[in-house]
Amino acid sequence: MSHTPARPGTSTEQDASAASPFVEVDTLGGRVRGRWRPTVRHAADASGGRGAARSAAFLGIPFAEAPVGELRFAAPVPKAPWAGVRDALEFAPTAQRGDPGVTLIPEPSIEGDSTLNVNVFTPSPERPAEGDAGLPVLVWIHGGGYFAGSPASPWYDGRNFNRDGVVTVTISYRLGFDGFGWIADAPSNRGVRDWLLALEWVQQNIAAFGGDPARVTIAGQSAGGGAVLTLLGMEAAQHLFHGVYAISGATADVTPSRAEALGRRVAAELGVEPTLAGFRSVSEERLIEVQKSATAPEGPDAMNDLLEVGLQLGPAIDGELLRRSTIDSFAAGVGADKPLVLGATDDEFAMALLDAPTALRFVPKSMLLKKSGLSKSQVRPYLDANREVAKHGNARLLGRLITDRMFKVPMLRAVAARAAATGATDGPTGGTWLYRFAWPSGTFGFAEHCLDVPFFFDCLDGPAMVPLAGPNPPQALADELHAGAVAFVVGGSVPWAPVGADPHAYPTRVYDTPSIVADDGYASVRPLL
Repeated sequence: MSHTPARPGTSTEQDASAASPFVEVDTLGGRVRGRWRPTVRHAADASGGRGAARSAAFLGIPFAEAPVGELRFAAPVPKAPWAGVRDALEFAPTAQRGDPGVTLIPEPSIEGDSTLNVNVFTPSPERPAEGDAGLPVLVWIHGGGYFAGSPASPWYDGRNFNRDGVVTVTISYRLGFDGFGWIADAPSNRGVRDWLLALEWVQQNIAAFGGDPARVTIAGQSAGGGAVLTLLGMEAAQHLFHGVYAISGATADVTPSRAEALGRRVAAELGVEPTLAGFRSVSEERLIEVQKSATAPEGPDAMNDLLEVGLQLGPAIDGELLRRSTIDSFAAGVGADKPLVLGATDDEFAMALLDAPTALRFVPKSMLLKKSGLSKSQVRPYLDANREVAKHGNARLLGRLITDRMFKVPMLRAVAARAAATGATDGPTGGTWLYRFAWPSGTFGFAEHCLDVPFFFDCLDGPAMVPLAGPNPPQALADELHAGAVAFVVGGSVPWAPVGADPHAYPTRVYDTPSIVADDGYASVRPLL
């Protein structure tokens, strides 16, 4: 590998040849080589046509040593420095193996051991001049139920945030049992520790890529949305970011007893002791196989159990990193100084019931809701509040109920906890803003899980869009949602009113064609609270 001397954080593109497709940056770990690409400009982009015409991508930069051998199931170890120039031109190995088949987002798996990496997209890959703050930074954490997903998705390419003056970073982390499973003598929450180390890397290195470490917003969708909410409620993470954007956030908050019970069950099925030595004796493939069987839903009440108790694998309350549930942390004032945007699609999981048994349509709606966990006093108010959905049949009604219980009820409880803490604290507080994504997919006829992600990234011209959104999704809506996201990353607020102290009036941006601001955009969920 060649090395061209340059002051730390300076782009050799500035010093050598403006025509070169490559650009080099010095990080604390060593020098990396990225590649220039054009940004995508629409008629009405968030920059008003004044943004960067190109961005540089630095892919697969390791922030930790490969978690294999003696480092398997260990806390992440910072990557040792390297000599010369390291190519950062291709995505690195991912923690996801194969195709789990759980998402409509194109998230490829890449084989290999060194799975703990960051990808940096920047319009200005050089250290800001002395006295200049640098550009705001967006750090994206992918979803996938804490057992799947990949940062290598073409949808997560930061070029259009770069166009609008935002440095973008996507991070990887260990998944499933490797990242979150209980092991008697291993560090807890290894996937969470991966998030923390990746964010430390951002704090230490992002200025070399033109970013401002004092203006970092963390964002994610589904489990990634749960990840950023979890980090917002962690005392140990508060110095690493300054704002949070949670899309369809699903927190886990696995209790210690449930975490240990699953760990012991997996060990028993593998025929090993629930220790580091025991689990390290098992191949990755065999562990994934047993993990799937141990966490598979079972019995007629499996869905209700999931909605009542939560996920089995994910961030766990360990008394160290996660001292209490995320909502309890919000109520205690943790993260109260940081601005937060959060919301969900209208019918996240309704698509899971598209092939529901024909017999479901003949079940009386009130009986269906009771069988699905609602109390007698909740049934009528919920039906009254969701009559428009009920007109589309029982499968849609049940899908809406699952969506509300899994995503919207925890979200609104988190909002209420933050509002209560804001009223009780003497320190600075950040605002809380709610949105709903209501535009109906041209494929499904409703706003399903993952649908808002390409609007957030302004990448409707990306691959695999029709299966999710149908043909010709509205670019104007992407312009609007993406511009709101840029405004939040840049300035810490969005162009609608934040939630106030009144728990019965939650102003909500409803993204649709046209979009509106509703005085109480989640009124249909209130019967469940």
